[in-house]
Amino acid sequence: MGKPIISDEPMYQLLRAGDVETFNQKKTGGETVSMSGFDFRNMNLQGIDASGLDLSNCYFRKTDLRGVDLSQANLQGASIHDARISGVLFPAELMPEEITLSLEHGVRMRYR
Repeated sequence: MGKPIISDEPMYQLLRAGDVETFNQKKTGGETVSMSGFDFRNMNLQGIDASGLDLSNCYFRKTDLRGVDLSQANLQGASIHDARISGVLFPAELMPEEITLSLEHGVRMRYR
């Protein structure tokens, strides 16, 4: 777990550009990418299809995640400090206390 990565990976760059729709189309079409450790700071990820994504050790500070289903994503070690999380479905393995500590203090989330 080092500094969050700003990658030139094309699928990640779609999200940085705010093109969640194209990201979802390409993902549905079979394109895959491991985004472990990536920097999603201040991005709007509403509407993203996060099922099966490796988002471990990612940085989501002030990211708009409202309504996103993260239940099938890997969030081990991710931080959601000051993110917008209304309506987010988190993985069942994450205790509510882990989510709260990460949201309020930037603590990296650990699965039980």
